[in-house]
Amino acid sequence: MRVWDGYNAIEAEGRGCVIALGNFDGVHAGHQVVIERARELAEAMDAPLGVALFQPHPRRFFAPDAPPFRIMSAGGRNARLAALGVSHVFQLEFNAAMAQMSPQVFVEDVLNQGLGVCGVVTGADFHFGHRRAGTTKDLTAFGDARGIRTDFAELLDNGVDKISSTRIRKAIADGAMDAVRVLMGQSWVVEGEVAHGDKRGRTIGFPTANVDMSDYVRPEHGVYAVRVGIDGEAAERPAVANFGYRPTVDGLTERFEIHLFDFDGDLYGKTLSVAFEAFIRPEMKFDGLDALKAQIATDAATARDLLSAAAGPS
Repeated sequence: MRVWDGYNAIEAEGRGCVIALGNFDGVHAGHQVVIERARELAEAMDAPLGVALFQPHPRRFFAPDAPPFRIMSAGGRNARLAALGVSHVFQLEFNAAMAQMSPQVFVEDVLNQGLGVCGVVTGADFHFGHRRAGTTKDLTAFGDARGIRTDFAELLDNGVDKISSTRIRKAIADGAMDAVRVLMGQSWVVEGEVAHGDKRGRTIGFPTANVDMSDYVRPEHGVYAVRVGIDGEAAERPAVANFGYRPTVDGLTERFEIHLFDFDGDLYGKTLSVAFEAFIRPEMKFDGLDALKAQIATDAATARDLLSAAAGPS
């Protein structure tokens, strides 16, 4: 899969695609329906399959001081798209100029002249252009005038509400990792570099790696059973993690700390991929380090059991 930045210098190799167009944060089950619809159109037109998305996310552009909200890193997202058979990813810079584009200008300058697409597929509720004024009807009309075929995927739901990135963020914030897994089709994964902490975990027998949460949406404060990959590994190493303010020892600083089971090595500066498998308990304050140590031991045992059960019989 080739990743292109922008839309002004697309070589012949990347032109003539049928693209799925959207934000694709999380590449969840609903996104996959759009991509599959684009695949069907691409096959019918004998064209390559592409995805065009906005980077940074428009939400971050319009609200730079908003709380963290990303579900997936760009690298993780692109890896997921590659696994779905996408041949080209076009990362469109969302800046002031793009925010001001009218729907017609967006179709002409970005999709037609810039990317040179032959087809576009979006969700049925897609809006685009300045103040999101463009509708799917506009996209069809402007596309038809330029020989660009369009198609639209109906919204996917679970019988209650549509599957969306907003719903996934809410489930993550609630610590509902089973629901997240259903909505995303996989466990939620956070990728971050290991930074130096206060090394207190070593003193109580549970050394931890402190991972920067960056712009990821924040999960419920508490303890989780997780699986970890180191520097590009698949997230398979069993571990227990805590996210929160550590009220027993600090109470002021947000930390994401991971204790890998049966691991002895230097993780500083390495990038960890942390897959959230199950919520164990909410964050709480203990009466001193001895009580905290005892609870961590209990949490670790619970995490081992949960991860072993999830893995199935050996």
